[in-house]
Parts: sequence; C-alpha cells; structure tokens
Amino acid sequence: MNVIYDSLYGLIGIKFNFVSLLCALWLSFYFILSFTILFSKYFTIKNWIYNENVALENLMLGSSNLVHTKSFLKSFDGDVNKLPIYKNIAMQKSTIGLTFFSIVASTSPFIGLFGTIVSILITFGEFGTLTHVGLNVLAPKISEALVVTAFGILVAIPAYTFHLIIKRKVFELSVIIDNEIQILNSKNA
Repeated sequence: MNVIYDSLYGLIGIKFNFVSLLCALWLSFYFILSFTILFSKYFTIKNWIYNENVALENLMLGSSNLVHTKSFLKSFDGDVNKLPIYKNIAMQKSTIGLTFFSIVASTSPFIGLFGTIVSILITFGEFGTLTHVGLNVLAPKISEALVVTAFGILVAIPAYTFHLIIKRKVFELSVIIDNEIQILNSKNA
C-alpha cells in the first residue's frame, strides 16, 4: 500500500491517509463512470432523436406506417391502445443512467467531506501528544485534508450537469414520440 501512497504523493504532492485515499479512489471511479455514461447516453439519445425526427417527417408527409424507418414505433401493428406502452418502454430505456447521475451528484460531496473529516481527526490525533504545534505545521495538514472535499465537489458538479443534459434530451425524445403517436392515432382512428 505504501507504493500507492508514494506514487500518489509524487503525482499530486499530497499524502493521503488510507480513508482519504479510499474516498479519492471512489470519487475517481464516479468521475470516470460519469463521463462514460454521459458520452454513451448522449450520443445514443441524439441518434435516437434523429431517427424519430425522420420517422415523424415521414408520417407528416403522408406515410401510413413506420416500417421502413428506424423509429422505435416501427413495430406498431395498428392497435392504438398499445401506443402508450411503446412510449413508456422508450422512456424507460432512455432514462437509464439518470439515477446514477443523481446518486453521484448528491453523494460525492459527502464522500469528500467524510475523507476530509477523517484526515483532520488523524491530524489532530498525531499532534495531540505534542506540547507545541504551530500553525505552520497544522495548516499544511488541514490543507491536504480539504483536497478530498474539493474533489467531491469537482465530481458532483459535472454529474449534476450531465443529469440535466440527458434529462433534456429525454424530454426532446418524448415530445417527438408523442407527436408520432398523435399522428398514428389520427390515421388509425
């Protein structure tokens, strides 16, 4: 474990205790996974929106079905009672990952804060036996402890932003599918 501490210290110049290191690694995992999910979901939903827009245009130009499109509704069999089910399935598939962003955005600051509190407790414990501790000795240790809190906030802000971006894209998709459903309902009425 000393190899990890020493290599991390050489990389960023901060020596973490075990708990702070664990919190920093956890937050790093959150950070990387957040960006991975964002890019995956964003481009998937963007492509899906494009396909649904093409299908909507076909319907508006007089097409009676979506069989020859890449629309989610292309398997629609004419039973208008099933259209809300299609929409629900589409919304369920498109919102996968939003809960993760919410969890990361809400828990990351607390994970960082936990790492900071443990580091400060350890720092005070180390200096508790000394008779004279100046600010020049205590301040760098406290500063190092606060890095984990800053990292937690750094992870939370993009996760919250990503949540809003994907949520907006899902809303756009929902509106397009609603429009398709309205046209299909009117043609099959």
